[in-house]
Amino acid sequence: MTWGKKAVGGIVSAAVLVSAVPGVSYWEGRSLRAYQDIVGVWTICDGVTSGVKPGDTATDAQCDAMLTHELRAHAEGLSACIADDVERQIPTQTAAALVSWAYNIGTGAACRSTLVRKLNGRAWSEVCTELSRWNRAGGRVVRGLTNRRAAERADCEAGLRAEGLL
Repeated sequence: MTWGKKAVGGIVSAAVLVSAVPGVSYWEGRSLRAYQDIVGVWTICDGVTSGVKPGDTATDAQCDAMLTHELRAHAEGLSACIADDVERQIPTQTAAALVSWAYNIGTGAACRSTLVRKLNGRAWSEVCTELSRWNRAGGRVVRGLTNRRAAERADCEAGLRAEGLL
């Protein structure tokens, strides 16, 4: 099997994915029955939306597997839009916060964001502050998203601070 240049390591590393799980699980919550989220998207487990239909159910083990799969997919998507040399500099705690954010908003939106542009420009002091802007659903500010972004920002900044990038 041939791996792409970013298939292993960086944002897609096992350490980052393991570090992202508790935060994502906490903020997403777990539901073993499909439900419609705040904007009407069918969702199950820990925020999984892909292929979810009304009436779907899952076990905890299935939810664990889905979360692992979805976090990896979102980490790979985010990794694809970050310059290799920049990605190698991102501390694990910061990367986990960014994966959580990308999981919540989608990799397309993440890759088009000012946050990723600032990240690729190594504007370290401005990257984490961008997270606070992503607190809306359906065009309105949502307290839960505001709280989630504050937690992700704190983790993002702590990682950069620990590595002397802030």
